[in-house]
Amino acid sequence: MCRTIAVLSVMLASVALCVGCGDDKRQDANSDYTVTNDAKKTAKKDDAKKDGSSKSASKYHIVDESKSTSTRSPMTGYLAAELTIPSTDSPRAGQGQGPGQAGDRYAAINDNPFLTTSKHPLSTFSIDVDTASYANTRRFLMESDMIPPAGSVRIEELVNYFTYDYPQPKANVPFSAHLEVAGCPWSAKHRLVRVGLRGKQIDRGQRPPSNLVFLLDVSGSMQSPDKLPLLVQGMMLLVDNLAATDRVAIVVYAQNTGLVLPSTPGDEKQTIRSALSQLRAGGSTAGGDGIRLAYRVAKENLIKGGVNRVLLCTDGDFNVGTSNTAELVELVEKQAKGGVQLSVLGFGRGNLNDAMMEEISNKGDGNYSYIDSFSEARKVLGEQMSGTLVTIAKDVKIQIEFNPARVAGYRLIGYENRRLADEDFNDDTKDAGEIGAGHTVTALYEIVPAGQQVSAGSVDKLKYQSEGKLTGAADSDELLTLKVRYKDPDAPQSKLLEFTAQDDGKAFAKASRDFKFASAVASFGMLLRNSPHKGDATYDAVLEIAGSAIGQDVHKYRAEFLQMVRRAKRISTK
Repeated sequence: MCRTIAVLSVMLASVALCVGCGDDKRQDANSDYTVTNDAKKTAKKDDAKKDGSSKSASKYHIVDESKSTSTRSPMTGYLAAELTIPSTDSPRAGQGQGPGQAGDRYAAINDNPFLTTSKHPLSTFSIDVDTASYANTRRFLMESDMIPPAGSVRIEELVNYFTYDYPQPKANVPFSAHLEVAGCPWSAKHRLVRVGLRGKQIDRGQRPPSNLVFLLDVSGSMQSPDKLPLLVQGMMLLVDNLAATDRVAIVVYAQNTGLVLPSTPGDEKQTIRSALSQLRAGGSTAGGDGIRLAYRVAKENLIKGGVNRVLLCTDGDFNVGTSNTAELVELVEKQAKGGVQLSVLGFGRGNLNDAMMEEISNKGDGNYSYIDSFSEARKVLGEQMSGTLVTIAKDVKIQIEFNPARVAGYRLIGYENRRLADEDFNDDTKDAGEIGAGHTVTALYEIVPAGQQVSAGSVDKLKYQSEGKLTGAADSDELLTLKVRYKDPDAPQSKLLEFTAQDDGKAFAKASRDFKFASAVASFGMLLRNSPHKGDATYDAVLEIAGSAIGQDVHKYRAEFLQMVRRAKRISTK
């Protein structure tokens, strides 16, 4: 006989869960959360009073997709503008306001400027394996037939959406590093440096046991087909890949929260699928309360030496209860230090709180993906399941020292919200990004060779000191030194890897196929953002470069990228 499934309708028909029993109430033996099955209740409108406690004005993009010319049905009612929200009576950017009331929101991004090597010899940042921005960009272009807002385009996430043929790590090192230097396709006088990391691959049979809590948003804003129905399909894919050593619990949240499925062995797939298939959406969103319950369940079933992770699936519309982003960040950061990570899967449009979801996933030692289709769900939760769930190195930081004898200036392309202070590199208390099993991470630097003018801001000549003198190492042929600092998943102290790179003057035409493709994706991102550093980049150039660097493309992701570029070109010439 199948295990009894705890079923939720917590004071609202918005979550209509029916398991073939009457309107009974019962309490799970492992929890003090009462679960109610009452499918006859009707969803109440969200009339919760909005929190006006923000202390400062904030800017964010509210996106109008009602002007879409796509054949697919667009969402309506969003204002195309960058608004300043008064601090006296409106939530700050990164906080939800309610279904249909705020639109998608994105944090503003200012492109990294060029820096002079003499004044800024070090560049330090946290790695990033998120891919949400790419899938969201695809949704804007291919479904809404519009150029995405600049704040939604994070170039590093576009580049890192694709895997690259970096060498496998050797010995006991969790990842390898690869450096390549060639001409810059959008600026003939400049050089381009590609930094690549590749995490070690873990076969599914070697994957450590997982203690997973699905934290699912079933509020009213999740009713559309690209939200809760797609969410359920995606979770089904993940369930298909679970082993008997894995465990899954399901927590849902709307106006109230509840435990739908207590922690259940991964081989009891029908029990888990049954709980997922009966979810219904409605009501307002108490996301903060849901996260607390999910963490509690994860702690109660903690697997030492295993994967302990909460998977938050939502459109990010936290509009009832504890929705202050700062409080959520503090909560997930504390829980990550206690051994439970948080990954975020974003769904749908109209209430996509991208800024909040990216921030809490960063602080929760997890990753952030946007699921715009079943194929994307299959990629994230099927093909890349181990990378999504299993962390092989945490707090991964990169620091590059440029040789001023060979580099006049440089610019890091993307990673604007991942930059760190130089002194943070050696500080093990400073949080940074994680690398999952099999993940690749790519960063690009545009280099101004020594002897050329750097288009950077200037200051007056110093009165009390002069510029430092070069060391003997500057006379070498080294262009830069790459340092990577990381921690093993359960280790408090970091380890250091160090590499050097030379520039042999290789032309862009002689660069590797992956180098060319990554540079094309970066060019595309700069065009979408209308970056002041896009140089001679054009959509035609992107198509030519990327088209010559498709390679095997087993899953056709690179071919799909060409379709996105063609669509962007057409939209931009209207």
